[in-house]
Amino acid sequence: MQKDRSRHWVVMKFGGSSVASAAGWSTIRQQAEEHLGRGNRVLVVVSALSGVTTLLSRLADGVDEQQKDAIGEELSARHHDLLSGLGLQAGAAFDSHWKRYLSLLEACGPRLDDHRRAQLLACGELLSSAIGQQVLQAAGLQAAWQDARELLQALPSTTDVLSARCSDETDARLGQRLAAQGRLHITQGFIAAGPQGQTCLLGRGGSDTSAAYFAARLAAVTLEIWTDVPGIFSADPRAVPEARLLRRLSYSEAQELASMGAKVLHPPSIQPARRHGIPVFIKDTNRPGEPGTQIVTRPVQEEAQVKGVVSRDNITVITMENPSMWQQAGFLADAFAVFKRHGYSVDLVSTSEATVTVSLDPQVPAHYDGQRMGAFLADLESLCRVTVHSGCVSISLVGNAIRTILGRLSAALDVFQDRHVHMVTQSANDLNLTLVVEPEHALSLVRKLHQLLIASQAENRPAFGPSWTELTRQMRVEQQPEPWWAGKAQQLGELLNGRESAYVYDLETARAAARRLGQLVSVSRLLYAIKANDQPDLLRALAEEGMAFECVSLAEVHHVLDSVPGTSPRDLLFTPNFAPRREYEGALELGVQLTVDNSWVIQHWPELFAGQDIFLRLDLETGYGHHKKVITSGVDSKFGISLGHLLSVRETLAAHGSRVTGLHAHTGSGVINAEVWREQLDRFLEILPDFPDVQVLDLGGGLGVPDRRGRPGFDLARLDALLTETAAAHDVEIWLEPGRYLAAECGVLLARVTQLKSKGQYHYLGISTGMNSLIRPALYGAYHDIVNLSRLGQKADQHYRVVGPICESGDVLGESRFLPASEEGDIILIANTGAYGRVMASHYNRRSPAEEVVI
Repeated sequence: MQKDRSRHWVVMKFGGSSVASAAGWSTIRQQAEEHLGRGNRVLVVVSALSGVTTLLSRLADGVDEQQKDAIGEELSARHHDLLSGLGLQAGAAFDSHWKRYLSLLEACGPRLDDHRRAQLLACGELLSSAIGQQVLQAAGLQAAWQDARELLQALPSTTDVLSARCSDETDARLGQRLAAQGRLHITQGFIAAGPQGQTCLLGRGGSDTSAAYFAARLAAVTLEIWTDVPGIFSADPRAVPEARLLRRLSYSEAQELASMGAKVLHPPSIQPARRHGIPVFIKDTNRPGEPGTQIVTRPVQEEAQVKGVVSRDNITVITMENPSMWQQAGFLADAFAVFKRHGYSVDLVSTSEATVTVSLDPQVPAHYDGQRMGAFLADLESLCRVTVHSGCVSISLVGNAIRTILGRLSAALDVFQDRHVHMVTQSANDLNLTLVVEPEHALSLVRKLHQLLIASQAENRPAFGPSWTELTRQMRVEQQPEPWWAGKAQQLGELLNGRESAYVYDLETARAAARRLGQLVSVSRLLYAIKANDQPDLLRALAEEGMAFECVSLAEVHHVLDSVPGTSPRDLLFTPNFAPRREYEGALELGVQLTVDNSWVIQHWPELFAGQDIFLRLDLETGYGHHKKVITSGVDSKFGISLGHLLSVRETLAAHGSRVTGLHAHTGSGVINAEVWREQLDRFLEILPDFPDVQVLDLGGGLGVPDRRGRPGFDLARLDALLTETAAAHDVEIWLEPGRYLAAECGVLLARVTQLKSKGQYHYLGISTGMNSLIRPALYGAYHDIVNLSRLGQKADQHYRVVGPICESGDVLGESRFLPASEEGDIILIANTGAYGRVMASHYNRRSPAEEVVI
């Protein structure tokens, strides 16, 4: 028998940005119609128009008459512009609420008391909901307007009318009362009635919590929170564009993310839904077709994993030290009584025998009151020695069963080396590990942790969706052409006749990449990093496109000079690392531009550089990359001169008549975020005054390449704009050293299917070459697209683990690849292998790596 859904309630909450435009209201109407069409009853909960609550707060704080008039005009314009955009005139309900606002406005001047402040701030939601009823009714929907103060009552224990709490008990009579008035209703978030009927507010961001209360009281089947982003992300996408959409979260994970810094959802809104088992969906009003984030009960069998890296600013850390507290009963009770007496809420706690460190809850603004803080500290210092650090940042790793994966986290936590960490806490609910640090490097730490713990591990995990960059970048069809090999499948198949495997390079693809880079107006010189691929035909093709070359060994220097006719030593940049002295000597004799990346070399061989113009490779302390083994900056990396050594380096070089004419840095490889290069350039410009002879700032390479079809490429236009803006006031050249960007997409690895095997849940597809030809998957966990070239266009119907013939369990080239049913002799193509493929190959097991063929 089909289940009757005619009495099911759906609660939809729409935030300020969603209700501030005609397009947003179109989505609201469409979503309401869809739910009504399924037989549901619908309660729409709305916030004030974007920015309105902020304006009302300014009025409540007290302003002069001129400011009052200006704010009043702004409020009027926002609402009437929206009505105009909707093709509507203000209705009687709107006018009534506007008159109430005007009467409250008359009382503004000195700062309002909390009760009158609550009444004034409530006007924003009352006005937007009045407009909303008009919109829905104009579309032919019979929407009943409800005053939230008649639906939600604050608990009797409420003492603060600005941050009330309400009961989330199911109320069958409320559902019946609303049902008798119709199937569609619209009401306000943020507002409730106090114990004596007065207007109360649920705190800033409280519309989410209002919606959760309504869902619980109506026993709703679904709670939808509509906002201006497609869901909850694994990091703040404004700071980490590679942040991944979280498709599915448990209630506890969502609560933890919201509490520790994710701003999409108001933290108190989770508990009512969790208690009643109501699924919560976070959706984007601008992209209603996106599935968003679903918040439900966590499956018992879900694996332990980090799902988010979130941060909070303005953290105040208080350290209480008293050697006599060891084995002293009641010290914490006495100390926390002081916190309670002065109204301070403790957030994080870390303890030892003689020291307790806590952070203040940043959601409670009391600690910004200097006088109040002074009195509090004076009382606390009567118990112990107190140290206060303000303006800190907390960084939290959030996921389930964090304790079980501490070993996996250890390598990532290396990023905190040489960083001042004030406290470390691991939550009692096993959902987060939090470190409190100084703000200077917090952003780069978040980015690096996200790269190491999420971006590099999110593939093929159902909890993770696309990245912010993928969701927001507007892609044109011509920007996503078929890969070159798709149009040359027959030619590639013929090339493999008589061969078991081969690297095949399409030079025109490499030339096209060079031309794209050549359009960067901010970059004076481009040098191809030949360690990516030193195939002579490729070198000559890139030289014809205007590329110079960057080498990391003297052998590479001689290889370029021998392979590319007409190349001058001045066209080469030599950047050795821990190389023997003779390589430095050889490069200087040839006249190659030399980069020095170790202060030890300068201190022990200063005569070698006497009278020479050299570059210095610096460690700018923050590194990025698609894997920890390709991050080339920071104390865990062997590259670059520490900034703390620069003074002695300058003095030694000056004493020997050496000039530093260039500064060099390289943070890592496979970086998609163009902001990283601006960050490097900013650091260089801070150092530049100490090096008056510097003419060149070399920002290295590392420009990322999409690891699979359909993903957006590196945003060169964004990079160009950032570098142009940052360097505008400085007379220096900017150089780049792309490697993989130029070579990866031009190369493919072809190999024949040798055997197939099924074992447990795995279907193995063996090919004729493996990690001896392509070690990146084993070494870096790198992903490469894999296709069956012999069956191109056929329907994929089998998941394979693609493996090679090398006697190592790590000889896996691709996990869970969906391919057509394959047979012995089929040709398998592994894409984007033109960089760090053949150059890193070996004869391990005495198996010859794939040979190279150029087309």
